[in-house]
Amino acid sequence: MSETLKQKTAKSLFWGAMNNGFTQVLNLVIGIFLGRLLSPEDYGIVGVLTIFTVIAGNLQSSGFTQGLINLKTPTARDYNAVFWFNILASFTIYAVLFLSAPAIAWFFHEPRLVLVSRVVFLSFVISSFGIAHNAYLLKNMMNREIAVSSGIALIVSGTLGIVLALKGYAYWSLVWQQIVYITVLNMGRYYFVSWHPSRKIDFQPVREMFGFCVKILATNILNTLSQQVLTFIFGRLFPIKQVGNYTQANKWNTQAHSFVSGTLSQVAQPLLVTIQGETDREVRIFRKMMRFTAFLSFPVMLGLALVANEFIVLAITEKWLASVPLMQILCIAGAFLPFYTLYQNLAVSNGRSDIYLWVNVAQVATQIILVIAFAAKGMQAVVIAYTVFVILWLLVWHFYAHKLIGIRLRKVLADIVPFLFIALGTMACTYFLTKEIRILWLLLLSRIAIAIAIYTVAIKIFRPEMLNECLDFLKKRT
Repeated sequence: MSETLKQKTAKSLFWGAMNNGFTQVLNLVIGIFLGRLLSPEDYGIVGVLTIFTVIAGNLQSSGFTQGLINLKTPTARDYNAVFWFNILASFTIYAVLFLSAPAIAWFFHEPRLVLVSRVVFLSFVISSFGIAHNAYLLKNMMNREIAVSSGIALIVSGTLGIVLALKGYAYWSLVWQQIVYITVLNMGRYYFVSWHPSRKIDFQPVREMFGFCVKILATNILNTLSQQVLTFIFGRLFPIKQVGNYTQANKWNTQAHSFVSGTLSQVAQPLLVTIQGETDREVRIFRKMMRFTAFLSFPVMLGLALVANEFIVLAITEKWLASVPLMQILCIAGAFLPFYTLYQNLAVSNGRSDIYLWVNVAQVATQIILVIAFAAKGMQAVVIAYTVFVILWLLVWHFYAHKLIGIRLRKVLADIVPFLFIALGTMACTYFLTKEIRILWLLLLSRIAIAIAIYTVAIKIFRPEMLNECLDFLKKRT
């Protein structure tokens, strides 16, 4: 049983990484085309609505995705109850937001948001029809099927967005890209999931999961506030064009760190639920995941910060130069954000959604205070304060991880600090070796190639445990 679980986890991690890697490549290509065709103002108009769509999506699913995953053996009755609850909730929330559209437009000083928001909010109504199916895929670690569905959805929606942008539809290109993406994604979920909803509606399983899920819901909303509070406040305080620059910077940062976070989130909670109560095993697997996260996150995010200037100019032209310093700062925060995924899943898998909730309450409250305190100093000062906060708040999460499974801070630091130093040293050496290159495309390619070479050599010299585990898996995967 242990060996079977190990193999299933390894394959899930592989397909999770493939899914997120392919997703990021597609997003890169689509983002480059749209960044060249659209303006900072176009991105700003759609970007300020993100907080509403994500919170509405949280309310719609109400934490029941995690609730289903956290059940040892969820039944068709459980999935069916969540399916119908999500649909009912989504139509109710859409009605409220539809009526709130004029107020949203007033808050951001942008009349065009009335119609735009009403169309954008349709995306989470459509998504409600696939939430239970997505929970089924995640619960059963069907990451290959998730990868295929999301890949097709990205290709179709991205192609449509580019065509609309070429035809001059401006910010509407981004709006319809979102709608089409979730529609095609749901079609894929229905194709791969053997379970289908019945017309017999019984909300008893929802009531049984409610106590756990309501804390997840509250925490998901708080996580959204934590991630989107900068865009929300910037949308109120700064011109829409500046908000667009921040949105662009944050988009590339998010795509990069979500490659690691997404890979982990598809595996972490289902795996940790399986071994719940086996403390020694939990500690061992949790540390292994921490090493895997550090192995990927530090070089990816610090490397992106290193090449941010040449990447932005070459990919989406000089009109986005103002987003470069914001992107570089955000990438430092992004290097540490995937660790949040592990700590949060550890709390949830141990049934401690209360820890998940209250740590996030304190996090959001502190973050809002920081944003308000630094807002007068400008957008860049706020982003710097946010980055420092993201790094330090991991200590709070670790405090509760220690309470749950007894894992010690010095063990965690021993797992991740070597990767941080290797990545920092790699980027420093790469910078000094390439700083005299003036041709941007050559500078970009040189920095990528040299950084990969230095990091690979350094890893081989120090032979961290995670590298051996990755190499063993790649040899045995077939």
